[in-house]
Amino acid sequence: MQIDFLGMQAFLCIVEQGGFLPAAAHLNLSQTAISHRLRKLEDGLGMKLLTRTTRAITLTDAGRALLPRVRKAMQELELSYDTVRQHAKTAPRWLVFGCLPTLAVTQLSTALQRFAAQYPDIAVRVLDDSIGEIAEHVHNGAAAFGVSLASSNRFGLDMEVFAEEPFALVCPPRHRLARAKEVDWERLRGEPLIRISLPAGNAATIDDALGDRRLQFRWAYEAQHTAVALDFVANGLGLTIVPALSAIKAPGVAVRRLAGPRVARHLAVVTRHGATLAPAAQAMRDLLVGEIRQRLAAIDERRE
Repeated sequence: MQIDFLGMQAFLCIVEQGGFLPAAAHLNLSQTAISHRLRKLEDGLGMKLLTRTTRAITLTDAGRALLPRVRKAMQELELSYDTVRQHAKTAPRWLVFGCLPTLAVTQLSTALQRFAAQYPDIAVRVLDDSIGEIAEHVHNGAAAFGVSLASSNRFGLDMEVFAEEPFALVCPPRHRLARAKEVDWERLRGEPLIRISLPAGNAATIDDALGDRRLQFRWAYEAQHTAVALDFVANGLGLTIVPALSAIKAPGVAVRRLAGPRVARHLAVVTRHGATLAPAAQAMRDLLVGEIRQRLAAIDERRE
């Protein structure tokens, strides 16, 4: 059922203003327009609400029955409108962006603290999702931007590669390989390895780097999320290979750089094609990218 709010507004205004002409002036309409609204309302109801003479307008029985209900409904609508308008004035503004979970758990806190100092009145929502989900969030406008991996996307998003993140070996602190600064893949033969499958994309990156050599290793466990694999390592189930930043705060493990061959992934900011970020979104993007680059630079320094 369709509710003719414009017709009810015209009906109420005609009655309260005492005629069509003053009602039209009150609503900033022509007299023809307000007459049309009333006629449309009456046609929809199938009955006359007003009778008009050259001197006055008179409510019909139907009009008298409807008037108090229309007046109450309009008052409630006005109250609701005022409530929403006041909420819009006082509600926090939101910045929404996407970020890979492996970056969110280690890199976001410092960037968010600095952002809050610059924009204390803006609330932040982080969509820590997979590569495909982040791309979809950005495409449909749910996120201003996304910090993800450089990869093909079906939405034609703009992609700015800003860093290369190496993969690292994660092992128990008392493992023999924990004493080495750098570990060659050949030293992992026979070790129980923990593979991280999709949606993280780590397995595909490792497979591409190793080629057929991947079949020479013992993949004893498989998990879907990096945090689970790191917990397996901390509890002595095996070793895992993860993006270096995702392991820097992991408790109960040792992180060592990998060599021969080097495995890495490329980090990128994705935005809608041709879009310009608002100042707050640009600030958040710059802070997060800067934090990630700084952490990666520290990792590179430890390599030397």
